[in-house]
Amino acid sequence: MDRAVLLLSVLSLGVSSQPITEGQRLFSIAVERVHNLHLLAQRLFTEFESSLQTEEQRQLNKIFLQDFCNSDYIISPIDKHETQRSSVLKLLSISYRLIESWEFPSRSLSVGPAARNQISPKLSELKTGILLLIGANQDGAEMFPDSSTLQLAPYGNYYQSLGADESLRRTYELLACFKKDMHKVETYLTVAKCRLSPEANCTL
Repeated sequence: MDRAVLLLSVLSLGVSSQPITEGQRLFSIAVERVHNLHLLAQRLFTEFESSLQTEEQRQLNKIFLQDFCNSDYIISPIDKHETQRSSVLKLLSISYRLIESWEFPSRSLSVGPAARNQISPKLSELKTGILLLIGANQDGAEMFPDSSTLQLAPYGNYYQSLGADESLRRTYELLACFKKDMHKVETYLTVAKCRLSPEANCTL
């Protein structure tokens, strides 16, 4: 029994003494931040949807399924298999573009001021963290030769004066797309982080 306890102690010491690299630390922070953003996006969408009438929900969901998100112009993996085959740098680059595409629209989300005030700084912090990870992983490659190409057009006529029905549709679309994109970024960063552990199973 004493020998077994001693062996377990040695093994535990060996595991706990494994150094955590700066890259792993940055990835952990980035994954945690986008996870929190994804949860916030889910909550905001659920709260908005629950405030609608049943028929309104049905019609908006039908319209959204036929529509597309502004960020769909950003080329990204089409399924989990392509995601797993993508390089760490590619996943980071797509994540950066997705986060940046929300910096402006997020300021006009039709949510309470407390929630809206949380979103912008969280996006900015996450964008900075991803940029640091890109710098650490690009090995001299230039991922963003023209920063102007990263700026996407605003979401249609969302910033114009809208009628009641159109405004409702735009709010639904923005919140649904925000939730969708935060889920994408969380998936990409989680897979990229997993690549740092060769023994880990990164299957989605």
